[in-house]
Amino acid sequence: MVIDHICFAVPDIQAAITYWNDVFGYRQSTGIVTNTLQGVRVSFLVKEESLPIKLIEPVPDNAALQKAVSRGGGFHHICFKCDDVEIEIDNLSAKGLRTLVQPQPGEAFNNHAIAFMRARYGLNFELIDTDERAGLL
Repeated sequence: MVIDHICFAVPDIQAAITYWNDVFGYRQSTGIVTNTLQGVRVSFLVKEESLPIKLIEPVPDNAALQKAVSRGGGFHHICFKCDDVEIEIDNLSAKGLRTLVQPQPGEAFNNHAIAFMRARYGLNFELIDTDERAGLL
């Protein structure tokens, strides 16, 4: 597994895109895609020689994430790319990690499988097995 991106939850995705561009020099690499299964709006930002950043904004009926971003938002998860999401879940589960969200189509990844797991030290992470991104600019 390798780190694919780092995700931050934000109350206003368009304002956050502008902020990351103005402050850190990241540019938007995808349009804003709605992930209906996760209840978020998503956009990826890139910067040469740096990890991509994913910003997520909750849709109105995502109460749990709405609560988190009402306090300012912040770090949400790290994403690891692996060869096969299903196999990696089995491997990590055998090591005692807990699956939070079973594999499902990730609309921000052109419907390739995504899953979420939890590791020690409060680490929530996403698993993907693709380089594809929806809505490339």
